[in-house]
Amino acid sequence: MIAAFALALALQSTPPRIDWPSLAPLPYRAEPQITPDMAAFVANEVTTRKCPLAVGPGLTLSVDVAVLVDAQDNIRTTVPRAIQCPTVEQYAAAMVAGAARGNLLPRMAHADQWYRATVTFTWPK
Repeated sequence: MIAAFALALALQSTPPRIDWPSLAPLPYRAEPQITPDMAAFVANEVTTRKCPLAVGPGLTLSVDVAVLVDAQDNIRTTVPRAIQCPTVEQYAAAMVAGAARGNLLPRMAHADQWYRATVTFTWPK
């Protein structure tokens, strides 16, 4: 019983293996816009959490997010690609989930399907 529980727990915490290049782009009706406040939040998280990423004037930071969409065009889950900054990864995944809700083009899918979205934060010079 304990071994079965441990196996179930391990399977739940193991992220799915994602073939990032093969994912089709998430079919947004309108691309979400990144505001200066969002970029400022990310820059602050990178700095305060001491993430090994470069942020600042003239730089960009992109986070890929895999999105599982069901046959009714609902977002089932989002999985950020690791960039060595978990708070920024989770923030990007939440942003994609929120931006996709009610904002996807109609699809002809009859089953769950994975897509890729890329969130890019930019800091002007």
